[in-house]
Amino acid sequence: MKRVDVVSALIYDEEENILMVNVKGYWELPGGAVEKGEHLQQAVIREVKEETGYAVKVNQLHSIREAFFQDKKHHTLMMTFFAKITGGQMDILDPDHDIEEVKWVSNQTFQNLNPKLYSMLKLNQQTQAFYEFEGNRTVG
Repeated sequence: MKRVDVVSALIYDEEENILMVNVKGYWELPGGAVEKGEHLQQAVIREVKEETGYAVKVNQLHSIREAFFQDKKHHTLMMTFFAKITGGQMDILDPDHDIEEVKWVSNQTFQNLNPKLYSMLKLNQQTQAFYEFEGNRTVG
């Protein structure tokens, strides 16, 4: 199995809305694969900029999740960080053209758009950083 490290950013605005991106019809947090020679913080900053147009400062770790994607033969570590916007404006700069939309959503809307991710990130609870093995999964 190929090892793939993926980062994402949990970004709140002043009203406690969460920044989400629509990737080919699937709503998720901004983020993506860590490139060769890139550290995790650099990857978060780059991915958020590409997918949302915003510059961010990476704060503390939110969670580390792990899964095996048998169909792609990937062993994936998914690391989510809290981040804060420091500049830029909402704009899709994605070189892969995978991002269809970027928007701020309420906690309830996040739960409606992607209930599985909402649950996996434990956004319904106040929690400290956590690790979880999510087993064998399929994409989505």
